[in-house]
Amino acid sequence: MALVDQSSYNPKIYFKSKHFNTIYRTFFNNTSINYQRKRLETNDGDFLDLDFSLANASSIAIVIHGLEGSSDSAYVKSLNKVLNENNIDVVAVNLRGCSGEPNRLLSSYHSGKTDDLLEVISYIEEQYQYDHIHIIGFSLGGNMTLKFLGENGFKVSSKIKSAVTVSVPCDLYGSSVNLAKVSNLVYMNRFLRSLKRKTLYKSKQFPNSFLKKETIENAKSFFDFDNLYTAPAHGFKDAFDYWKKNSSKQFIPNIKIPTLLITSSDDPFLSESCIPVHEAKNNSNFYLELTKYGGHVGFNTNFLFLEELWLENRIVEFIKNN
Repeated sequence: MALVDQSSYNPKIYFKSKHFNTIYRTFFNNTSINYQRKRLETNDGDFLDLDFSLANASSIAIVIHGLEGSSDSAYVKSLNKVLNENNIDVVAVNLRGCSGEPNRLLSSYHSGKTDDLLEVISYIEEQYQYDHIHIIGFSLGGNMTLKFLGENGFKVSSKIKSAVTVSVPCDLYGSSVNLAKVSNLVYMNRFLRSLKRKTLYKSKQFPNSFLKKETIENAKSFFDFDNLYTAPAHGFKDAFDYWKKNSSKQFIPNIKIPTLLITSSDDPFLSESCIPVHEAKNNSNFYLELTKYGGHVGFNTNFLFLEELWLENRIVEFIKNN
């Protein structure tokens, strides 16, 4: 059994609000990181921009952001700072189209595009001499991480020693249904604004494609968007086919390295089906730390943000012990 029975996360009363906990980190963490950017040319003619923050360490963490995030996301920069302070180098991956420059292809990134993660790992192994590699994924990036580890099993590079994932939509269908609720419209609309803007650009970039301006503008949910763009652009039949094949929950039983999932019961983005309790009970390599509070990629403790970084310190604690 790999359930973490006693989590040390104990927030002040104002962070017991799931929505306040979710948005606080975004608006009040102004961590600054001096990145060194390198461009990885992918095998299909596209590119990934990788942002390094270095501490001259022998270990490196590959950090993957969530939906419409980037290396500039507050949760990524805050973690990078703490990792560097603990003598761990970091490469923050900007998924396709998320580095500030549109990617070259009609396709882009999605929750299960693990071939891109494999290319990043191969690049790190070929170009650098790190003893240990750790993978850390937030939300969509966490789903990608768990899927990658499970679908590769024993084939995962021996240099990859551990992984930590946070607030993962392990069941993409369940998460999509949850985010479509009226109480979550502010999140849905924010994501859709960004996704629509990028997709409208692609419709101009590829005028003879299946993309139509009116259809894009009329999308009201992830079901609409994944049906009109994500699925057809990446070779899936429809949104349901995309969600079914890329949900990481089904891959967790095959994970062979120490892996931690930190998630909260009050996460507004996740359905109950996104909490892999059964999988944790049946895979000794997979640790589930389910907190009562935390929101989505929140886990703030009090207003003295920089003095008590529970999430960042919990991630460091896990990877240093593995």
